[in-house]
Amino acid sequence: MSKFGTMVMGPAGAGKTTFCSALIQHLRLNKRSCYYVNLDPAAEDFVYEPDLDIKDLISLEDVMEEMGLGPNGGLLYCFEFLLENLDFLTEALDPISDEYMIIIDMPGQIELYTHIPVVPTLVKHLTRTGALNVNLCATYLLESTFVVDRAKFFAGTLSAMSAMVMLEVPHVNVLSKMDLVKGSVPKKQLKRFVDPDISLLDDDPADTTDAVLASERKDVDPASSDSVMAGGSFKRLNKAVARLIDDFSMVSFLQLDVQDEDSIGAILSYIDDAIQYHEAQEPREPNDALENPWDDADMS
Repeated sequence: MSKFGTMVMGPAGAGKTTFCSALIQHLRLNKRSCYYVNLDPAAEDFVYEPDLDIKDLISLEDVMEEMGLGPNGGLLYCFEFLLENLDFLTEALDPISDEYMIIIDMPGQIELYTHIPVVPTLVKHLTRTGALNVNLCATYLLESTFVVDRAKFFAGTLSAMSAMVMLEVPHVNVLSKMDLVKGSVPKKQLKRFVDPDISLLDDDPADTTDAVLASERKDVDPASSDSVMAGGSFKRLNKAVARLIDDFSMVSFLQLDVQDEDSIGAILSYIDDAIQYHEAQEPREPNDALENPWDDADMS
């Protein structure tokens, strides 16, 4: 039996848990069932209590205290422990029917998705190549305030593309917290970030000083102290990253405002399409009581 779900990921502070809560509320308002899984061993505050919580298996606080590890090392240990105890997930998710949307809330350490094969191994277990046969897509959140700093935006976009390559599942990339930039960034300007391209760096208002422009000349050594101090080397690196993203042409973004039900619904529709949720749903039988309201009436 197929199952359907989305894995919500992205950098720390991108609004993953807030999005999960808004998505759960939207599903409930639309009479759809969902199953909420928290895989962040450091998370504590939830609007909706998780149906399955990794802290019932292992918590980051206990690992840091008993193993003497820091936050990042402790988080990696928690996930390695989870991979050694995958029955924790299998036993809970195996009975879930195809009417449910499984929502998996992930931690914000992006190295788990980008260059450590921990989450890719977990994804293989969850999907059709593993034991649970979940039609899974990744929902990658990037904070929309990154558009103010274009170098940071392209770094975030690169992390999204890296996750797409590593996880090998359908991806829905989202610019979250749009309510924070509305009014401060023109709509026409925001549209340029939906499909990122290198031209965003060509007219970056932060890089128009004479020192930066001079340090970008081809005859200037990018390793020279003058070029480094002026920021020219940094801009060359940013352009190389942007060119890589542009060459792959894999990443585009949807815009999310969790205060707007239509925005949540639009994101959900893309997730449903990515996992082919509606194609697997059988037509519902009409309610007999509504179809024949006279059946229970007094016929005398």
